[in-house]
Amino acid sequence: MLPVEHTIVPHAIHDQDIVSFPPAATVREVVDGMAKRRIGAVLIMEGEKLCGIFTERDALMRVLAPARVPETTPVSEVMTANPDTVKASDSVVAALAQMQKRGYRHLPVVDRERIVGVVSIRDLYRSVKEQMDEDIMLLAETLLQG
Repeated sequence: MLPVEHTIVPHAIHDQDIVSFPPAATVREVVDGMAKRRIGAVLIMEGEKLCGIFTERDALMRVLAPARVPETTPVSEVMTANPDTVKASDSVVAALAQMQKRGYRHLPVVDRERIVGVVSIRDLYRSVKEQMDEDIMLLAETLLQG
């Protein structure tokens, strides 16, 4: 039996609550929401339309380092606009390669033009480890069977 290649959904993420804010939200509102949920990235959306992504790195490099005021800065001014995305059916390995190439730690996930979540480098690492464990077990079974 050949191993099944892990895909982003359901192997890396599944049944994820979408955490989003409108572009007019202040950085303070967004960061408070991220801290409350203990997450490192949120989507910036107008209705169902993805406008951007805001990450902990954006907070550091685009807000704190240049001394912007979180209480008055709209997240739309400091988010990553029009972010790259991955498909729910993309392989975990392909998503990792895209993250490594572009220097991302979070990517929005789409399924048939609809946002289904955000995948993190941690999610992908966990899935790759599970895949390796499964592959090792299959190899061991094959070797034992002759």
